[in-house]
Amino acid sequence: MKFHDPTGEEFGIPTYPRRLAPEGLATRRQLRARGLRPAGQDVAAQILWLGRRPPGARERIVRVAYLYRIDLAAPVRPMTPGRWRAVRAMLRARRTCPACQVTHDYTIPTSLGCCPGCADTAALAA
Repeated sequence: MKFHDPTGEEFGIPTYPRRLAPEGLATRRQLRARGLRPAGQDVAAQILWLGRRPPGARERIVRVAYLYRIDLAAPVRPMTPGRWRAVRAMLRARRTCPACQVTHDYTIPTSLGCCPGCADTAALAA
């Protein structure tokens, strides 16, 4: 197998191919699904695989997912009222147009940089 290096001699840390990581290790997403977080621990191992070939490229890119020990993971911190306020403020900022300062009921498209009304006005003026 191309990316099988459980001792870490070739890649520096233990490396496994997709779907062949040993029990007791999980990615960040897998930890989060269990209600856990890495809690400052170092990466225990990694999974490497060949991703899709980007358009126009000749070779496929190597993708990586870092693995953490489940037994050292800590529970996710609960949301406090202050954290909820901060999340609401961040989401409100994503809905506020920087040009007209109107808060919309949808997220402003990053491709436009402003609400569609302001983008249309700017396009007509140009």
